[in-house]
Amino acid sequence: MRGVRRLVCRGVRVNGSRRGNVVGVNFNATNFKRFSSNVPDISMNLSDDIKELQEVALSFAQKEMYPHAEKWDEEEIFPVDVLKQLASMGLGGIYIKEEFGGTGQSRLAATVVFEALATACPSTTAYLSIHNMCGWVIDEFGNQNQRSKFVPDLVNCEKFGSYCLTEPSCGSDASALKTTAKKQGDHYILTGEKAFISGGGVSDVYIVMARTGGPGPKGISCFFVEKDTPGLSFGKKEKKLGWNSQPTRAVILDNVKIPQENLIGKEGDGFKIAMKALDGGRINIGACSLGAAQKCFELAREHMKVRTAFGKQLREFQGLEFRMADMASDITMARMMVRNAAEKLDSKAEDGTLYCAMAKKVSTDIGTKVCDDALQMFGGYGYLKDYPLNRYYRDARVHQILEGTNEVMRMIIGRSIFSSK
Repeated sequence: MRGVRRLVCRGVRVNGSRRGNVVGVNFNATNFKRFSSNVPDISMNLSDDIKELQEVALSFAQKEMYPHAEKWDEEEIFPVDVLKQLASMGLGGIYIKEEFGGTGQSRLAATVVFEALATACPSTTAYLSIHNMCGWVIDEFGNQNQRSKFVPDLVNCEKFGSYCLTEPSCGSDASALKTTAKKQGDHYILTGEKAFISGGGVSDVYIVMARTGGPGPKGISCFFVEKDTPGLSFGKKEKKLGWNSQPTRAVILDNVKIPQENLIGKEGDGFKIAMKALDGGRINIGACSLGAAQKCFELAREHMKVRTAFGKQLREFQGLEFRMADMASDITMARMMVRNAAEKLDSKAEDGTLYCAMAKKVSTDIGTKVCDDALQMFGGYGYLKDYPLNRYYRDARVHQILEGTNEVMRMIIGRSIFSSK
């Protein structure tokens, strides 16, 4: 696997060692590690190649992300250098074809990588997943000139990408978007506003859905807009509960003039492109929730081994043991659903969208709940920013909202149940 070779060539050591002290005792950044217990098993049913990729991603997360994640969160630092390191390892374009520098991995491999990295910093990993999605849109639906112009810089993180679908007046109802793209000669004039855009103001390439035709999904087209294009501006940097290592801003298009060569695919293809991108985005963000949940589960497990109450270790209380059993079972269920959905996308299964919606709903609900349950087990300490539980919870919470709210996921599932097909 080319991605594994690129990762190993970076010199990240992969072995079975277990470094550091018990995390439940000491929360120093150097003590991030995987624990000896394999319940729940993060490598369940994976090929040896993907296991190797997982080990390298976990090692990088430990060494290069976890020691800094708290500072990124507190000071709202966008870690460009770390993202470029990840790109040098082949992770700037995990499932982008190799022709223009992508790693050419499967969707399954991508979810495994994102889960591993999210055990250190879900916020930074989530941005990387969005960046991958932007590069994939151009690689999958763009023409040869568009691909050769943008894909190499995106996969190397020489340029960063943002995905612009949501608007102030329409989030879940994406087909009602109001941003317009009016054809004038050999150019388009884009006017409108996009909301909650990850990387807004920092990214170099914006994948923008805009209306070229009538109402509804068939009137939407897909464009790319470069950062320095006249008329493109950005709102204030949003103050958020979590996801603080990536900037979020409105993207404002005020008579932005772009050449017709910036159209991706054909007029009217935009909604189809957006939904196909979101299928992958949903399992990617589900994987980020799994990473946060796995880490919080491990922290809670170690805490229960050393914390005492009423003369006993917490792990000796059956009620808490049952809660841990539920957490392990839920994480395993969600992981199986995310990986099953990824394999559906890899095989281009007709029901891929349905299974991505199911996986996204379940994994992000469980991810948030596990983080919350783990925080509860720490009592008052879990509420302190000296402990990492609250960061994982704050980062995971938004996963139930973005890439299609979990209410919309239920709509997709429900409609499929009662479909006449």
